[in-house]
Amino acid sequence: MSLKPGELQVGCAQALHRHVEIGDETTLHGAYEFGRTALDEGLGVLDMTLLLWRAVRDLPDAPESDSRTQRIEGFLLECLSAFEMAHRGAREANEALRKLDQRREEQTHRIARELHDQAGQLLASVYFSLDALRPHLAPGGEERLSRMRALLNQVEDEIRRVAHELRPVILDDLGLVPALRLLGEGVAHRTGLAIRVTGSTDGRLPPRIENELYRTAQEAFSNIARHACAAHADIEVRRNDREVQFSIRDDGRGFDAAVTNAPLAPRGLGLDGIRERLVPLGGALEIRSRPGVGTELLIHVPLEVSHDHAHSHRG
Repeated sequence: MSLKPGELQVGCAQALHRHVEIGDETTLHGAYEFGRTALDEGLGVLDMTLLLWRAVRDLPDAPESDSRTQRIEGFLLECLSAFEMAHRGAREANEALRKLDQRREEQTHRIARELHDQAGQLLASVYFSLDALRPHLAPGGEERLSRMRALLNQVEDEIRRVAHELRPVILDDLGLVPALRLLGEGVAHRTGLAIRVTGSTDGRLPPRIENELYRTAQEAFSNIARHACAAHADIEVRRNDREVQFSIRDDGRGFDAAVTNAPLAPRGLGLDGIRERLVPLGGALEIRSRPGVGTELLIHVPLEVSHDHAHSHRG
C-alpha cells in the first residue's frame, strides 16, 4: 500500500463528512473516487466495510433526518460500487476465459481425432505400398524395407502419443483413472520416470473435472520431468460425497514451498497454470515441498459446484 490504513480512515471520514454536509454530485463523485482509491490500495470488501462503519460511527452528532440518512446511504453505495464493478468485471472476464477455454478444448479434441484418423489412413496406405514393392526388390532390398517399416512404426507410435495427449479417447470412453494410467505409461516410456496411478473416482466425474485434472497431471508430469530430477511419481485419486481429492507426489529435489506460496513470490514450474485450471471448478491447490524431500500437490475439487454435462453412468 502507498497509503497507510490510518490515512485511508481519515480520508474516508473526511469524504463522508463533506457529503453529509453538502450532498451534491461533486461530493458523491468523491465517494466513488475514494472507493476506487481503496480498491487500488488492495483493500477488500470487508476492509472497506470496516472503514465505512468507523466513518459513520465518528460522524458529529446531529438530529436524524431523512436527508442525512439518504446522504449516508448514497455515500456508502457509491464507495462500494467500485468494488461491485470490479467484481462484475472479474466475473465477466472469468466467464469469457471459460468459454475461450471450452472452445480451445473443442478444437484440440477435433485436431486430435483428425490427426489420429487421417495420419492412420495415410500410414496404412504407405504400409500397403511398401508391401507391394516386395516382389520388385533387388538383392539386399529386404533389409532396407524392414528398416523403413521400423521407422514407420516409430512415426505411428509418435502420432498416437501426440493424439492421445492432445485429447485421449480413453478419457471420453472410460474416464479419468484409465486415461491417467495410459498417460503415465507414455511419460514413463519417454522419460524413464516410474509412475504409479492409484485410487478411483467411484464412477464417472463431470467432463470438465475429468478434463482439467487430466491436464493438471500432464502439466505436473512435465514439471517433474524437467525440474524435479525425480525417479518416481505417484498420482492418487479419491472421491467422497463432497469433493474429488487429487494428489501428485514425486521424490525429486523439491523446493521451498513457503516461498513459492507467498503472494509476491516469483512464479514458475507451471503452478500458476494449474491454479488457473482449478479456479472455474472452485478447486484449491496446496503445495507441500522442501528442498531434498520431493514435492506433493494436493488438489480438492468440490462436487457441489455445477458442472455442465455431468456423467451419471459408472465407469
